[in-house]
Amino acid sequence: MRTIKVNAINSTNELARDFYTGKSLFEPVCLTAHTQTRGKGQRGAGWISNPGENLTFSLLYPETGIAADRQFLLSASVALAIMDVLEVCNIPKLKVKWPNDIMAANCKICGILIENILKKDAISASVIGIGLNVNQTLFPNLPQAGSLQQMTGKHYDTDILLEKLLKSLDARLRNLGSFSGLSLLQEYEARMFKKDVVSAFQLPDGSHLTGIIRGVTDEGLLKLEVEDGVFKTFDLKEIRLLF
Repeated sequence: MRTIKVNAINSTNELARDFYTGKSLFEPVCLTAHTQTRGKGQRGAGWISNPGENLTFSLLYPETGIAADRQFLLSASVALAIMDVLEVCNIPKLKVKWPNDIMAANCKICGILIENILKKDAISASVIGIGLNVNQTLFPNLPQAGSLQQMTGKHYDTDILLEKLLKSLDARLRNLGSFSGLSLLQEYEARMFKKDVVSAFQLPDGSHLTGIIRGVTDEGLLKLEVEDGVFKTFDLKEIRLLF
């Protein structure tokens, strides 16, 4: 896998997309930035990161054999690959907040934004953007943000950590087409943040809903038990977990 380091860039996802040539088979490439000025997160949110203290990178990855209607399997695999590395680092209370934010002790430490390039009903390539808070310790106006250093009191070598993450991501994604979708979703569900706990949610109109996360559908929709035995499913734009 090639790794290209840049000093400053608007968005590593945008740069990674520029490397795509239209082919579905190519060597994966990682673009990582010391400073990212317009990092993107889920729901159009920005990703704020102090220069040099964290990891902000994007992976341009070739076809994995996943059909377009099963895109969530790729998203789940990315989240699980990151958690595999962080567990070895003894980061406490790791969970994945649907669909793919990584939490540690109720703090968000990692955001993931995946942009799939589709050809007909197949994923030709994927741009996987990852922002991991590593050594930053102050997050003004972001009370729910955290970092690896905050969790453990240790300072991390970001180059070594990036190498471990890329190996884990490649191992998961390279074999994704051969994995059982059911077993992958079960592994994902077992690590879900607030699963089986009564929680509050906000709907697009500003109203609130109380329910219990019970898992995800094959398509990655959130399964919520809103009353005893009554279930509803939601996509990312339809609901937000309050915590």
